[in-house]
Amino acid sequence: LCFRHPLASFFHLFFRISAILVYLLCGILSSSFIACMVTIILLLSCDFWTVKNITGRLMVGLRWWNQVDDDGKSHWVFESRKASAQGKKVASDSESRIFWLGLVICPIIWVIFAFSSLISFEIKWLAVVTMGVVLQGANLYGYVRCKVGSRRTLKNMATSYFGRQFFRQVCVRFHVFRLILLYLKRRKCVSSFIRLLSSSSTVRQHRNWSFWFRNIIN
Repeated sequence: LCFRHPLASFFHLFFRISAILVYLLCGILSSSFIACMVTIILLLSCDFWTVKNITGRLMVGLRWWNQVDDDGKSHWVFESRKASAQGKKVASDSESRIFWLGLVICPIIWVIFAFSSLISFEIKWLAVVTMGVVLQGANLYGYVRCKVGSRRTLKNMATSYFGRQFFRQVCVRFHVFRLILLYLKRRKCVSSFIRLLSSSSTVRQHRNWSFWFRNIIN
């Protein structure tokens, strides 16, 4: 394993794992709910600040923040550091895996804790686990935005993809329909087929169908 920033990698996991362990072992460590709650919130706050300002920039070359312009409008900024001109990677593969695994798995654990608190009617812990979901979910959302781009870019990518798929399906079906008509023409059945369509009550309202079929074949 190659670690360029071992200290950042350690603290990237230390605070969030410590918060989970304190939540699980709070009944053994202390009988005071207030002490456990304050300890968990402090660990979650330290984790949020560390991941947002330090480990994301050092381990994967990503950062996000909020800034206010001269008009008083708030803007969210999501940045991704590009590779150097010599082709040197921004982060090592080991640090990148540690970063994303910790970033994704821990919020999922807090979501499980939230459902567990609701099912067991432990309302007093619901505020604590909600804090864990919000703080760690915010970092997850911010770094995913940094990684894949803005929401507008994602929307354009999805629209372009589904547009290409729809156009491809239309072309395939039209091509199959054209091949069927060509086959009927070779079997000398087109004229009888058009007469059959023209005699129906539905196609009488659209007399130009026979002309349309002939244009497709020709």
